[in-house]
Amino acid sequence: MNFSFDHLVWFQNKPENAINPLSETGIHVVQGGRHESWGTYNTLSYFGLSYIEFLGIEQLSISEQHKENRLITQIVQQLAKENREGPAKIAIRTNQIEELAIKLRQEGFTIHGPLPGQRVTAAGEVIKWKLLFPEDHPNELSLPFFIQWEKSDEERLSAFKEQGMLGRHAAGNSKFDSVGFVVRELEETIESWGRLLNLTPSVEYKDEVLHARCQKLELSGTHLLFCTPLGKGPVEKVLHERGETPFLVNLTETTQNSIFEMLNGYWSFQ
Repeated sequence: MNFSFDHLVWFQNKPENAINPLSETGIHVVQGGRHESWGTYNTLSYFGLSYIEFLGIEQLSISEQHKENRLITQIVQQLAKENREGPAKIAIRTNQIEELAIKLRQEGFTIHGPLPGQRVTAAGEVIKWKLLFPEDHPNELSLPFFIQWEKSDEERLSAFKEQGMLGRHAAGNSKFDSVGFVVRELEETIESWGRLLNLTPSVEYKDEVLHARCQKLELSGTHLLFCTPLGKGPVEKVLHERGETPFLVNLTETTQNSIFEMLNGYWSFQ
């Protein structure tokens, strides 16, 4: 069963407020659309098929009705109740979502879905998909959810090009190289995620900038980087303030070389 990185969900009270700060750093963000049945809306930043979704609540009364869609229950908890913005959850792309649901249920996961989803763009186009949410309650770090798009990768990429969504980053021909996660138990977490995604972890290394021990899962599209703190630094700060969570966007092939904090998350340009 093949998997690819699809997107990082970044909770934002007003997703449109991500446009200007990111534009000033050279990252292009576009208006997305509305998830009318979920009460949410988004803005988007594309790096090929990998992208970042800035997701906000538009109609809380609608969002609060959802129990099976664990992304919506999470955003209601974090934004509406705790007012915690920032990177929150990742989506993994598959073309076998029904078979995956059976497999994960057999392996003992609590499963929500597959659930239908759709977004209405500003131009009135309806984009459709299915979502699957596995849960493993003892773990603090939220597991990825899975997505299967109605259209093929080739059709979606062609549409992105036609709509001018790609290649518009002033920071360069930027590539979404990896998304970073702060974890308490590095070996245990990367082993369990590796089993889930059928991936072998990389060799552990020390990141002097993050002041952390790190390992990667080399997922197709965008890699997953897991880090646990060695002392004071960005990883220790996030773990103390927010617990286990996605926290870092690593972009390569940019015109800069820096790491900085913005929109309640960290960004690394290389």
